[in-house]
This record gives sequence, C-alpha cells and structure tokens, in this order.
Amino acid sequence: MTTAPGGAGPVGVAVVGAGVISAQYLRTLSRFPDVRIVAVADLDEERAASVARTHGIPVSGGPADVLALPEVELVVNLTVPAAHAQVATAALRAGKHVYGEKPLTLVPAEAEKLLAEASERGLLVGNAPDTFLGAGLQSALRAVAAGHIGAPVAATTVTQGLGPEAWHPDPAFFYQPGAGPLFDLGPYYLTSLVALFGSVEQVAATAARARAERVVGSGPRAGQVFPVDVPTHVSSLLRFASGVRAHSTFSFDSALPRIRFEITGTEGTLSVPDPNTFGGPLKLLPNGSGTWRELPVRGRTDGRGLGVVDMARAVRGGGPHRASGALALHVLQTMTAITHSAHRAEFVPLAAQVVPPDPLPEDWDPEEPTLGTGSRGPGKGKSP
Repeated sequence: MTTAPGGAGPVGVAVVGAGVISAQYLRTLSRFPDVRIVAVADLDEERAASVARTHGIPVSGGPADVLALPEVELVVNLTVPAAHAQVATAALRAGKHVYGEKPLTLVPAEAEKLLAEASERGLLVGNAPDTFLGAGLQSALRAVAAGHIGAPVAATTVTQGLGPEAWHPDPAFFYQPGAGPLFDLGPYYLTSLVALFGSVEQVAATAARARAERVVGSGPRAGQVFPVDVPTHVSSLLRFASGVRAHSTFSFDSALPRIRFEITGTEGTLSVPDPNTFGGPLKLLPNGSGTWRELPVRGRTDGRGLGVVDMARAVRGGGPHRASGALALHVLQTMTAITHSAHRAEFVPLAAQVVPPDPLPEDWDPEEPTLGTGSRGPGKGKSP
C-alpha cells in the first residue's frame, strides 16, 4: 500500500547512501512495522542495486530517481559528511522528511539553514546518533533522575584508539572536515551528555594531529596513503547551563584503546555504558562503598534506526521526536566551538540552547505496530 505523507499506515522510507553503515540500518528497520523500506539510492547505482537485492528492497537507483518516488515519505541520509547538507536539502525540496547520519552538516550555518527550510515546508529533520535511545543510556538517564548519585557534579568521557583505517576499506573520509575523532565519535558522547545535563554553555579545548598521512590497512585499497586534514586528538572541557562540568577526550592516536563514561554526583559515581552502543552494563559506586554494583538496564538494544521509527511515529502523530535536528544542531555547534577553542586557545561560549529530549517510556516498543495497517512485501518488515 502506498501512503501519502500525513496519512495512515507505515511510513515509506528510502535509504540514500549504500555504504558500510547502510546494512546496520536496513537490518534494524526491516523489523519495525511502522516503517516500510521502499528504495535504496546511491551515486553508484550498481552498489545500490546490490544492497537492495541483499535486503529484499524492491527499488534502487540514483538519489534523484528515488527522491521522485511518491511512496517515499522519509529519507534516511547515510551519505558521507560532505554530502549531508546537499542530500538533505534535496530531500526536503522533494517534500520528504529527513533523518541523517551524524554530523547534521559540516558547519552550523548550513544546519540552521536546513532546519529553517524544513520548518517552512512543514517537514521534520532528525539525526543520528540514536544510541542514547537504547537501553543503556536510557537506564542511565533514569538512574540520574532517580537520585542514585545525588546531584550530578561532573562527567568524564574518553574514547581513544588508533582510528578506523585498520578495518575500514575506504577510511579517508574519516580524516576530512566533518569527521576526525571529534566529529565521528564526539556526537555519541556529546548527545548523551546533552540528554543527561541539557545545553552546553561554554567550552575550552586543545587539539593535535599526530601524522599528516595515514595508510589504508585492509580491502582493495590496502597500502594506499591518504592525507589527514583534521586534528586526531582532541581534549575538551564543557560547562553546561545546568552547572554540570565535563571533560571529554576523543582520539585516533592511541595504541591503548579506552572507552570511559563516568558521572560523578554528590552521593556517588555512575559508570555509563559505551554511548556508541545500545546496551549495558550500568554500574553504581555509592560514596563510601568501595564496591561497584550493577543497576538494571531496561529498554531496546535493536541497533541503529530507533530514532527513525520514533521520528516516523511523529510524522504520523505530530508529536515530538527525540533524535531531532535541534539536538543535532546543538551538538554540531558544540563540536564547532571545541574546534574554534583549540585553534584560538580561548574559552568559547555557546549562545544557543536546546531542550533535552524526553526519556523514552520503559515499555517503548519499536516492534509494536502503532500506525495502522498496510501491505508489506518481502524485505519491508514484519506484518502489523
């Protein structure tokens, strides 16, 4: 069944960008009855066709062809960061809602223009990461709200390793503007911090680039040298409008892999799960205890696409969606301020504020059909 925008039944979805990350989205979204995957697009139409065959999706082609399909209501934009603004704008002008991979755009001015155009057209913009909608981070939100650590005082986050070139077959874009450890990994941590503590008010940072070139480590391009045009080690201090402080480090330069996310409160410390995942564990160390104990982790661990189904329900119901363009814009503004601070060696304030998203209900279920009936062919998800 084809459903017009604002109608009833599953929301028709097209994926634009058939790269590595598309498989994760397609596997997850195919299980959700409130969305119906109708097409895959890529500049490389043969790659789009291959992905469509693998996942049983009926239509593939170039981006312009797919955006012209009337049954497509929501575009999942999985292109490289440099193309995010162009593809999202084209989708809006074709009358489609847009959910994109992070970052929202390369610079805040592009993102502000994008959100303004969406508002003028009565369309929604959403953006990754949606990992903060998973069981681990949602349980952390509930633990903080329940007062398990008292009043939050500060947070420490660290994500470090040697970068993706050892395993990714085409890693050069990770080292171009719009990526690097800050823009590639930062959104997971910063989105979670904003969901926990609200808007960032001021930042300070330092940054470094360990090497001017890197080498592809696997796949058909193995041995190929490519340039590094962004900092590969960033250390930042953040002050939130709520009064909480955070210290966050993002690095592609460390032989010692490390992932750390801790929240210190007046009554204890919370060890938060990796925000690039959807699960646990979640651990509490009360003041004076000396012994960590695990807290219950409840919620969804399906994978990338939770934000898409939450947005699809907002398309039909008119309510708010959590992985919103406004949230992504604030995270982009924060990362841009961090970049400017590192370059200028000064504190940088953020004028714009954002309302943190409402937590998900504990029993929120993306596999529950909530949008009415619709026919669904192979590869388009389970029947409602």
